Amino acid sequence: MNKIKIITDSTSYISKEYAEANHISIVPLNYTFDGETEKEGFPGEFHEFFDKLSSTNLFPTTSQPATGDFLLEFEKAFSQGYDEIIAILLSSKLSGTYNSAMLARDILGDERITIVDSNQAASNLRFLVEDAVEMVKDGKTSQYVVSHMESKKHSMAIYFTVDSLEFLRRGGRLTSFQSAVGSVLNIKPIIELKYGELILLEKVRGKTKALKGIIGKIPADVEAISVSHILSEREAQKIKAELEYRHPKASISIDVLGPVIGCHLGAGGIGICFY
Repeated sequence: MNKIKIITDSTSYISKEYAEANHISIVPLNYTFDGETEKEGFPGEFHEFFDKLSSTNLFPTTSQPATGDFLLEFEKAFSQGYDEIIAILLSSKLSGTYNSAMLARDILGDERITIVDSNQAASNLRFLVEDAVEMVKDGKTSQYVVSHMESKKHSMAIYFTVDSLEFLRRGGRLTSFQSAVGSVLNIKPIIELKYGELILLEKVRGKTKALKGIIGKIPADVEAISVSHILSEREAQKIKAELEYRHPKASISIDVLGPVIGCHLGAGGIGICFY
């Protein structure tokens, strides 16, 4: 039985403890804020970043891992005795992370490395990684694991909204005029991650209405849900309680988003990932 290494990137927001316990390598994306470039860390390490983001007019930029970062992880895995590698990564339509990994594989010219474009982000990426970990433990082949990933990613969905339109404006998603008008009218967007890219579904009056609209989009036969948020633990807990009432058979968790995704949403940004 081949020994398979699972690799993902930091936007899965897998806990450091889970990654270490299951020998998952995390390749971090980068963010540059106030002239300093940092690698994205693990959940529990983000408060300082968001506190600073909320109190400044400066806007961070983000970037994918370097090809060399993936080369190091691939070579390290093989040196540790792994026979194959499966890297499950952030949607290629949101980041160049997938392309960096593909280039690293091509440089090595090693067919034992498989790169999966998840078409997903955040907790849905985590769900895929967790599935892969369990399948590897069960002795499944890499072909079986990858086939599962390619099938399952199309049954997943992400919807989210924001507390303030300011961060979407800073990131170029809205003009200053649209942001100003939206703020005056208390307009909140409902945004979907579909086919790997972000799509504006609706604009509604008030965050409560936006969240209600998102909750209503979750199908009755849902298996797993994550309430993913930025510095909104109390609001996330309330949503989780409602979801537990609506979907008593589903596995429901609360997760935090980090700087790379969170800088475009701002404190108070909240979404629901599910399959």
